[in-house]
Amino acid sequence: MKMDLTKLATEKRNPDTLTIDELTTLEVIRKIHEADLGVASCITPVLREISSVVEKVVTAFENEGRLIYIGAGTSGRLGVLDASECPPTYGTDPSLVVGVIAGGDYALQHAIEGAEDDAELGESDLKALKITERDVVVAIAASGRTPYCLGAMKYAKTKGALTAALVCSLDSPMEKLADISIPVVTGPEVVTGSTRMKAGTAQKLVLNMISTASMVRWGKVYSNLMVDVQPTNEKLVQRAKNIIIEASGATEEEAEMALQEQGGNTKAAIFQLVTGVAPNEAKLQLDQHNGKLKEAIRNFTQK
Repeated sequence: MKMDLTKLATEKRNPDTLTIDELTTLEVIRKIHEADLGVASCITPVLREISSVVEKVVTAFENEGRLIYIGAGTSGRLGVLDASECPPTYGTDPSLVVGVIAGGDYALQHAIEGAEDDAELGESDLKALKITERDVVVAIAASGRTPYCLGAMKYAKTKGALTAALVCSLDSPMEKLADISIPVVTGPEVVTGSTRMKAGTAQKLVLNMISTASMVRWGKVYSNLMVDVQPTNEKLVQRAKNIIIEASGATEEEAEMALQEQGGNTKAAIFQLVTGVAPNEAKLQLDQHNGKLKEAIRNFTQK
């Protein structure tokens, strides 16, 4: 069956760039920049839907569920990127936020012919993850019609998992299938059909919101500090010390000592310095409050 792309906003020609191949380099850059300036505003109408997804993700985390991104091509790569940044930033287990791309890891750098058109592959990729009703599956596709994503969503629904669709077209099959749909309509691209541009930028912004807001609501942030950062290199060790200093008012020497005593656990080091408890007591107190630092400090100081 011949596919009709003419109705997709992401496939229409942009009247503002019809002569882009005749412009100077600076003029081309200006055209791209002007197009990008409107991307963030396209997300404004769907903030409530994004919030609804976040609430479901937090519930999933609290019940040993997962956030699973799935997509093909650029959309799949963006999901994998967002998932891969959660462990170092928030100290999460790599299995908590998972990115799945059609064609597997090889597809991160190479185009896999036919992968996005394979609905059965989408289903089998989620089967391999042993999806349950505790999970949230976010399918990502600019067109909203990618068979790989539709196959994954249909399977996820049979397992009782909540499904969300992050798309850049209205009234798409994925939007209609999803429990929660996030249609971010970015319109025609600077280069017709190149959805790695405005559509991809919008998807990245929304994924940032989903993962960041979920971590904030789950207690992975204290004030606006990433207190579960993993100090796995020199830069992150210094960042962890700076966070401890900001949160506790300690000196750099005190922060360094506490971080060492806590085996690199930034959050426990802060609790230890703020409350004055012994190193082992800090970890116990945090465990009793599910790792929520502000709640743990508040309850301890009110005793």
